This record gives sequence, C-alpha cells and structure tokens, in this order.
Amino acid sequence: MLATVWCGSQWTIGYLVAPTLFLLLDDRRTAGSLAGSLFRSEAILGVVCGFFLLLLANTLSRQPGGAAAYRPLRWIVAGMMACVLLGYFALAPWMDQLRASAAAAGVDVEHSAYAARFGLLHGVSTGFYVLQSLFGLALIWRLPAGAVMRQIDGA
Repeated sequence: MLATVWCGSQWTIGYLVAPTLFLLLDDRRTAGSLAGSLFRSEAILGVVCGFFLLLLANTLSRQPGGAAAYRPLRWIVAGMMACVLLGYFALAPWMDQLRASAAAAGVDVEHSAYAARFGLLHGVSTGFYVLQSLFGLALIWRLPAGAVMRQIDGA
C-alpha cells in the first residue's frame, strides 16, 4: 500500500497535475508556485513512505523465506529516497535561491542572469524525478503480490 501511494502520487503530480497547471494557467509564476508546493508535499510524502518501506522491507527480509523477495526491494526504495533527497532537498533550495535573487533584481528567473543555471538545475532535478519514477515502476513490478498479507496472517 505504501509503495502504491508513493508511486501513484508521484506519477500523478509529476506527469499529470504539474503539466496541466502550466497548460491551463496563463501566469507561469503562479503555475510554478503551485507545482512547487505540490512537489514539496510529494517530497515529504516520499521521505515518510520511503522510511516506512525500508523499515518494512528490512523486517520482512529477516522473516523465513523473505530475504530473497525483499532484500532487492530495499535497494530500489533506497534509490528512490536518494532521488528525493538529491532532487528536492538538495537542488530545490538552490533553485529557490536563484528565483529569489532574480526577484530581488526585479525580473523572473527565466529572464535573469540566472536563467542558464536555473535551467541546468531544473533539468538535473527533472532527471532525478524521472529516475525515481523508473525506480518506482521497478518497485511496484517486483513487489511480491500477497506475500505481506500471508506473513501477517501467519499463513
């Protein structure tokens, strides 16, 4: 369930909601602000879900018969968390600082001297988001269907 919530929300926000905001809103600044707020919530959700998924995968990998199924999943979840931490918590503050510097100069970041640096950081951040999405697809694909419920029920 945690993996589905995390991956589903990431795919929905990143590939449906954010592009729709930029298509429907005339003001790119407003669209960017709304998208940024959604990505912030998504990053926090990712850290929380990732923490609990790692905890669960570690616990289940220690159960009889669980090591083969859950050990590889820990690496996928760790990869997803690394993407969140680097893509959002490392790069986003840097991008926010460039936006603030441009605003202090009285221009949008895309029309400022910081545009190239911002574009590069945005591209790298997007790369981490896409990589996280692919890790998420691998995670959902490799989850052992029903194995958790069988272990919880004692079957």
